[in-house]
Amino acid sequence: MLTLLGSRSRLCDGLTRRSFLQIGSLALGGLTLPQLLQAEAKSGKSHRSVIMIYLTGGLAHQDTVDLKPNAPAEVRGEFRPIATNVPGIQFGELLPKLARCADKLAVLRSVVGQIDEHSSYQSTVGFPMGTTQREGKPHFGSVVAKLQGPSDPVIPPFVDLFPTMQHRPYNAPGAGHLGRAAQAVKVDGQDLAAMRLMGRSIVELKDRQNLLARIDRLKRAADETTGMDAHYRRAFDVLTSSKMLQALDVSLESESVRDRYGRGSTKHLGDGAPMWNDQLLMARRLVEAGARVVTVAYGFWDTHGQNFRYLRQHLPLFDQGISALVEDIYARGLDRTCSVVVWGEFGRTPKINKDAGRDHWARVNSAILAGGGMRTGQAIGATDSTAAEAKEYPVHYRDILASVYYNLGIDPHGMVQDVSGRPNPILPAEARPIARLY
Repeated sequence: MLTLLGSRSRLCDGLTRRSFLQIGSLALGGLTLPQLLQAEAKSGKSHRSVIMIYLTGGLAHQDTVDLKPNAPAEVRGEFRPIATNVPGIQFGELLPKLARCADKLAVLRSVVGQIDEHSSYQSTVGFPMGTTQREGKPHFGSVVAKLQGPSDPVIPPFVDLFPTMQHRPYNAPGAGHLGRAAQAVKVDGQDLAAMRLMGRSIVELKDRQNLLARIDRLKRAADETTGMDAHYRRAFDVLTSSKMLQALDVSLESESVRDRYGRGSTKHLGDGAPMWNDQLLMARRLVEAGARVVTVAYGFWDTHGQNFRYLRQHLPLFDQGISALVEDIYARGLDRTCSVVVWGEFGRTPKINKDAGRDHWARVNSAILAGGGMRTGQAIGATDSTAAEAKEYPVHYRDILASVYYNLGIDPHGMVQDVSGRPNPILPAEARPIARLY
């Protein structure tokens, strides 16, 4: 099932309307039309965006961007540091392509505040899973969709490229108290097939439109708002528009671009996400088409055993895909308006365990940021000699989300109204954009 959502807004007649489009199985001829659709582009405003890449399972910070070559062998591991193109900053030897574009990166080495929890909630909501579910906290993309709406009438503001993962907490949280009007458009393999219209022509779909319009008229409620037909037509326009499908169709890119990103695979790793680099390219194409938020779940990094062997196998593709996305963002002039955030739920233990792995370590973590008009070419914060604790400039993980909101032009201390019209704070007052990024 593919759900396309737009903004909830208050119109001059005082009525609150929600835009909602749901596409069902076109192969069976089923098409659930919206009761309300109001895809209102924010004309005259710049289109700022974010691509968030969530690393399921927690990537080892001390084997990637925070190596400790002088630590004891049971801490430093097998990888040697290599120089980047920024003097004084080193990465692990398996990240040579990221090392060559480090001037376009801001590496946070002192992320704190996370708890030992295998879930995407801290990264995408700013709270642990229990708090999120108990209080109905929304995904940050839903906040953006609610506050800013679409920048283009036929491109949803929030597109979630997370696949459905076996470990359920890795999957993207919902819109919480913001309601389904702020929910993401979730696109996976099934949805892509649906969006290709299952071989149906636009003429065939318009025949269905006429039939369903007659049925819909019989089902209209007595409290139907005015202008329904216009919203109905615009809902169908989204379905039949090729713009969204084209944004997701990476085959429209040159072979050289696709080779630069690396293809990857749709096969899931462990109980987490695949390393499908096409999704990184889809993300760039989506923000160019008008999406404000695109989220990608990428890889599986819960390396309790054989950490170094596993990273030797998988980090080269990570290095290729993330560096390609970053360089592409800059080459295409998106570096002032599109932020890239790459991070996971926690770091890994300083001490290597008996199975040559690293276990969960929530005391400190790392993150990679790029674009968004931020000051790049720097490493922010530092850990101690074993990468166990933040010793300089600790950055709370909510500060990363505060910076994301700031880059999008949203006050992280502002309010967002829930489905009942009650104001809710976006982030706690102590969450602040990271000053060294600006």
